[in-house]
Amino acid sequence: MKKTPLVATSGGLAVLFAGLLMVLYAHPSCAAEPPAWPAPQSKAAYAPIFVLRDIENRAVSLRDFRGKVVLVYFTTTWCPYCKRDIPRLKNLYASMRGKPFEILAVYVNESTSRVRAFAEKYELPYRVLVDTDAHVARLYGVRGVPMRVVVDKAGKVGCYQCPSPEDAIGELLRR
Repeated sequence: MKKTPLVATSGGLAVLFAGLLMVLYAHPSCAAEPPAWPAPQSKAAYAPIFVLRDIENRAVSLRDFRGKVVLVYFTTTWCPYCKRDIPRLKNLYASMRGKPFEILAVYVNESTSRVRAFAEKYELPYRVLVDTDAHVARLYGVRGVPMRVVVDKAGKVGCYQCPSPEDAIGELLRR
């Protein structure tokens, strides 16, 4: 009798796929629960207010940035796509100097010490916050990273899951 590798059989593929799904959906940032706030895609919806600690252990609230356009960027230290976004975010931040704009990079399910070391290594110039238990990520309905939410000066959602937030930011700054 010839032995067939597990992944070569259709049953083996099903088991492998089911196991992968279990691992993905067990991760808090991939939870299958709906967002805790109504109609996040609606520009009329207010962004949920949150308070997180930054890497210097200071409390930072989204409410602190009323009057500014804010890019809330959900990320992790291990995400390769997020790492590729860092130069783009640095350029965006530099180009907005002097304008009513802020970036809040929210690191999901990470320790403060790990995020601090990461921020120092990559010389991140914008606000770096730590969502150690993914509470804020769940509040915003984050299913994966990176995820971008642009909040207008009044605290309303200007763009949810923005693939390219620069256009939304420019539009909201002109208002």
